[in-house]
Amino acid sequence: MNTIQDLKSCFIDGTFQNGQAPNTLTVTDKYTSETLATLQYADEKQLKLALSSASQAFQSFKKTSAGDRSNALLKLASLIQNDKATIAQIIIQEAGKPRSYAEAEVDRSVATIEAAAHEALRFTGEMINIDHHNGIGRQAMTKRFAKGVVAAISPFNFPLNLALHKIAPAIAVGCPVLLKPSPFTPLTALYLAALVAKLDLPKGTLQVINCDNSLAQELVSADEVAMISFTGSDKIGWHIKQSVPKKPVALELGGNAALIIDENADIKAIAQKLIPGAFLYAGQICISTQRVYVHESQYEDLIDEVRSALENLHVGNPDDVNVLCGPVIDKKAFDRIAAMVTEACDNGAEIIAQSASRDDQRHIYPPTVLTCTKPNDRVIQEEIFGPVVSIEPFKSFKDAIELVNNSRYGLQAGVYTSSIEHMKLAFDQLEVGGVIMNDIPGFRVDAMPYGGVKDSGTGREGPYYTMLEMTEPR
Repeated sequence: MNTIQDLKSCFIDGTFQNGQAPNTLTVTDKYTSETLATLQYADEKQLKLALSSASQAFQSFKKTSAGDRSNALLKLASLIQNDKATIAQIIIQEAGKPRSYAEAEVDRSVATIEAAAHEALRFTGEMINIDHHNGIGRQAMTKRFAKGVVAAISPFNFPLNLALHKIAPAIAVGCPVLLKPSPFTPLTALYLAALVAKLDLPKGTLQVINCDNSLAQELVSADEVAMISFTGSDKIGWHIKQSVPKKPVALELGGNAALIIDENADIKAIAQKLIPGAFLYAGQICISTQRVYVHESQYEDLIDEVRSALENLHVGNPDDVNVLCGPVIDKKAFDRIAAMVTEACDNGAEIIAQSASRDDQRHIYPPTVLTCTKPNDRVIQEEIFGPVVSIEPFKSFKDAIELVNNSRYGLQAGVYTSSIEHMKLAFDQLEVGGVIMNDIPGFRVDAMPYGGVKDSGTGREGPYYTMLEMTEPR
């Protein structure tokens, strides 16, 4: 595997091989539209081989020591760090991610793996005192056991780190993984498989299969698969869960993250955080700031500061180290974002700031700031997954909480306030998986528990919390 062009489409049973299905997948540079690779999809026979290999791997992998699994993860972290430049370049091209952010993703991935390696050494059960009633004189002990083969489906926006949020914890507890990456970004996953192949792990511990949707459904439904970990759209995620009602399914789905800015907040400083919070990587992040609710006394000042900050935002070629916002993933996404903004404006919304950077051919949608939106506008109710943010005033803090909760999503929310009372109120009443105090909702440290409520999913990621999802107590 010397170049992208040398890549074969699947890593199955310890070997790279081309798919055998008649249909193919063309991987493109998201800025230049250049073809990076053409991959043949896997067929049903290859899927069955992968499932059999994973099942066999589990029988030996679950017996390995925590120390061996931890050491393997630390070696993987080192291999990724050594190949940082190569991996980042792949992410820049196939995901369209700005260079500085692609490099940061590699660094975060190393941190994710290292966290899983450390957790592997201390992951255990608990001693329970049952020395009462009919348990007098006794204690109970629990231990956690790996569930088995994990079917992992990862998204395009973090093709390395979000795949490793499934793979690293699985290795830590002894679960083989069958990974289906996004069709937009399969090359990062294949490169990762080549690095995992260098580890002293049972053949079949990690396999990567690029396939169509019908074969993906067979993957998650297969008897050999003990658990499913999915990151992606809520529509597909909930369909998977409904299709396999007897299997444990962890879902990290979409969101329309909101930010509350209380009175007396430092508006100038917040505006400097808000611009990357809303527009980094063209807003293609589940916790990108999409809705801002600011106290009415601060509303005009925030608008002025955001307009000023937007003038310094670099938009364009993701290979440019100064660029923060590049193309969205494809034309379908571009058209969807444009339609949502047009609908909102037709319904009375106003564009109060917009970058002069629109490029329809390269699918670059200009970073856009809206106001005067309606509560039922799609830009408020749905996940935009694009460089669009709305700013609306509120009168009371309780009003702001109600506005945030008026959504079928609940991933993360940010709250800027100096009031302890308001901090407690937000933490108690916001219907989200995480409340970020005095920062944007996009703040995430990879070791923290991460996941949502309502249509944003079920279960939690973060190495330790994923390890809980992938094991059963006994």
